[in-house]
Amino acid sequence: MTVQPTNSEVSLGMPQLPAPDFPADVRARLEADAREIISRYPGARSALLPLLHLVQAEEGYVSRTGMAFCAELLDLTTAEVTAVATFYTMYRRKPGGDYQVGVCTNTLCAVMGGDAIFDELKEHLGVGNDETTEDGKVTLEHIECNAACDFAPVVMVNWEFFDNQTPQSAKQLVDDLRAGRPVEPTRGAPLCTYKDTERILAGFPDERPGAVGATGGAGPASLIGLRLAKGEAPQRVVRPRDGGHTPDAHPQDAPPQPGSQHLSSHDAPQRTSDSDPDHPAGPTAEEGE
Repeated sequence: MTVQPTNSEVSLGMPQLPAPDFPADVRARLEADAREIISRYPGARSALLPLLHLVQAEEGYVSRTGMAFCAELLDLTTAEVTAVATFYTMYRRKPGGDYQVGVCTNTLCAVMGGDAIFDELKEHLGVGNDETTEDGKVTLEHIECNAACDFAPVVMVNWEFFDNQTPQSAKQLVDDLRAGRPVEPTRGAPLCTYKDTERILAGFPDERPGAVGATGGAGPASLIGLRLAKGEAPQRVVRPRDGGHTPDAHPQDAPPQPGSQHLSSHDAPQRTSDSDPDHPAGPTAEEGE
């Protein structure tokens, strides 16, 4: 008697074949870099995170080949490497674009306009979350807090900050990236491609002239509490939304001139997300009242 399989039964199919190795020349180059990284740590397995960035710098994502390479050099199982590569969101699991454009949609950025930016970029680029434009230039994704709430809403390109964005400025940003026009982050080093960024994250120096010196530090909005503690800032920390000027403000706290850089997310109020249309942005009273 022959038993016919039912539609509810699942065919497991053939097991997945082992990942192919890198080409010999690529393997030799990566292994030399990997040995240098491993030598920086007292225990080899501690080098896993930078090694994953290293293989991502080669392929633009962490492939099965890359994970097998890391496992072999660190004497780990591929399951252990896979567990780490799938846990951290900075590691891609599929090919992406030259520029990873991340829109923060966490609470404050969302309220200040992050949701609107993300929605308009999806429509403008014709892609969804974690998808890449047809020209291979831009991968769009929504990301969690970038620890830059005082500059909300924030967009990051290859992990460099673009502060106080609007839907219009974000669309111009991605258009410039796709056209190859120069783009400067609000804070941080000049942009480089995703693969070049990954090599830097793997622990190798940024050899571009002036790039290290351009990284800078915290912006004015992040340092206002320190200035207040030192008695260098006015009692009113946030300037009025209408651009007004408080009598006790220091010269450096004067309202920005047209076209100048915003110092705080409070200077660039945006409409709230469409999920709460009955409560548009804007305080019902002055801060501190």
